[in-house]
Amino acid sequence: MTGPIAQEITALLTAAFAPEHLAVINDSAHHSGHMGDDGTGESHFTVEITSAQFAGVSRVMRQRMVNQALGDIPGQRVHALAIKARAPGE
Repeated sequence: MTGPIAQEITALLTAAFAPEHLAVINDSAHHSGHMGDDGTGESHFTVEITSAQFAGVSRVMRQRMVNQALGDIPGQRVHALAIKARAPGE
């Protein structure tokens, strides 16, 4: 079962990138009791996304595109977000 933040991340990235593949992985349990753990169970995530919009775009720009699409979620509502953004065929 996914929580509200994971569902919001999924909805925002789906709307922004129409991905071929999207996995929003909640890593929070691995960080329980550590810095950034806010007790909600939704403080650390990994996003794996494959979209044609990333073709010809640098890794850094892809990260920026994902962060921009997520608005205030990274760094404010989620402590840590690992992003694996790829173009099809990568």
